[in-house]
Amino acid sequence: MDNVAIVVDDLDAAVAFFTELGMELENKAQIEGIWADQTVGLDGIRSEIAMMRIPDGHGKVELTKYHAPAAIGAEPENPPPNTLGLHRVMFAVDDIDDTIARLRPHGAELLGEVAQYENIFRLCYLRGPAGIIVALAEQIG
Repeated sequence: MDNVAIVVDDLDAAVAFFTELGMELENKAQIEGIWADQTVGLDGIRSEIAMMRIPDGHGKVELTKYHAPAAIGAEPENPPPNTLGLHRVMFAVDDIDDTIARLRPHGAELLGEVAQYENIFRLCYLRGPAGIIVALAEQIG
């Protein structure tokens, strides 16, 4: 897998959130033109992306801000590519409590609580940019 794309409404806030998770901004780019329209099946695309690299270099998260056509909520049964969010993205972290504390100033909210799965993992779901769910997993065993 090369990357996962997440459509967001505030690109700078999303970059700050994922930077706090330990990702690095690889580059930013403006995306528009017939090739972009043809690729995603929308007309008149004007977007800005920020490519965030996972620290081990084996994956990326592409954060996309659509200027045109405007992003829409996730109500349709078969949402188009510019729909905000996705189910969840999971990250392995060294210290789940510290990570949660660092993400809270960036708008992160726990959906439940930190739970322990046997003596193997501490896990949680939190709400991140554009309403996406970010899961955290701390290996303990």
